Amino acid sequence: MEGNKEEYIRVGTCLYKIAQQPLANGTCTLRRIPWSFGTIRQDYGKNNTPPIRKYDGFCTVPSHTDYHKEIGGFYNLYEPIDHIPSEGEFPDIMKLMHHIFGEQYELGMDYMQLLYAKPTQKLPILLLVSEERNTGKTTFLNFLKAVFEDNVTFNTNEDFRSQFNADWAGKLLIVVDEVLLCRREDSERLKNLSTAQTYKVEAKGKDRQEVNFFAKFVLCSNNELFPVIIDTGETRYWVRKIMPLESDDTNFLQKLKAQIPAFLYYLQHRALYSTKESRMWFNPTLIHTDALERIMQCNRNHTEIDLVELLRNIMECQKVDKVSFIPQDLLPLLSINGVKVELWHIRKVMKELWRLKPAPNALSYTTYQYDYSKPTKFGAVSRVGRYYTVTKEFIESLNI
Repeated sequence: MEGNKEEYIRVGTCLYKIAQQPLANGTCTLRRIPWSFGTIRQDYGKNNTPPIRKYDGFCTVPSHTDYHKEIGGFYNLYEPIDHIPSEGEFPDIMKLMHHIFGEQYELGMDYMQLLYAKPTQKLPILLLVSEERNTGKTTFLNFLKAVFEDNVTFNTNEDFRSQFNADWAGKLLIVVDEVLLCRREDSERLKNLSTAQTYKVEAKGKDRQEVNFFAKFVLCSNNELFPVIIDTGETRYWVRKIMPLESDDTNFLQKLKAQIPAFLYYLQHRALYSTKESRMWFNPTLIHTDALERIMQCNRNHTEIDLVELLRNIMECQKVDKVSFIPQDLLPLLSINGVKVELWHIRKVMKELWRLKPAPNALSYTTYQYDYSKPTKFGAVSRVGRYYTVTKEFIESLNI
């Protein structure tokens, strides 16, 4: 088998064959396949075994500009990218970046530059939404895959929920096309992973192992209003509403791939537009968009919306700037409006969403009840209890 280019490595006491696995799209992905010394002897003969490089263990150290496969005797699981930066033009990549990031183009360029030059830097969860077809969302995901190659993994919603996450724990980018993670536990996991420094990796039949976690999430969805649960005040998401492409170029992705070396050369020499202002680099106000606001509005608790409408109505009718109450005061007012709500729902809004604190002791306060004998339909009444107070300014700040 002279001239055979098959490659084998031994990591610790385990042997692997390095192979290129063909994919359905015509490309290949690098795989480390568990192998045995007996199989090598069968293939090569007892006295003609190929060279086997030896490593003490695995590590995952990302770099695109100073990559090393071996670091301190350990085999680096992070894969090198093949592109060699070279000066040139990249008009189609610029066109795509303008299309995806619009008025936030320079911030989008910063996002790509940080992925390339600072791969361990935490970045916001990038969520691209559009109900329309042919918007270029999937093209952008494929472009990311073309740039960062085997360090990008495409996942499904079910992959994301799976406990066996060893396949994607050491990746730079985890992308999910057609995302629909509408469970509370999904959103909590996504938020926690986006800022986690370490993560316990699980694989079938193996013990959990803690590793450094630096993956960034890029999600696409056709659902503009409820792709994931995003609570009011959340700053970990960067949501972009993507418009349809003006023209459909079937060779666009190939053009993008050809321009990657020039694009990377530009990123190497470009000065960052933004400065680090948060753990996810960007100042949250810079990446706050109308698309994010729409999702947060749709995610709002229906009880919260009903409470805001009720309190705003009392303030307007009574011409007051604040209302005091205990949750039990609001139940009959909501019921008369046809709103069916449990007491614990109101308490949840007060404590978890609005983060209000009641009076420290049971004190006298003035609240309101329905009184149809009055023109305003509300009448003031004095009660005693550990009451909450909501101001008009606070209600307006909720943007409901």
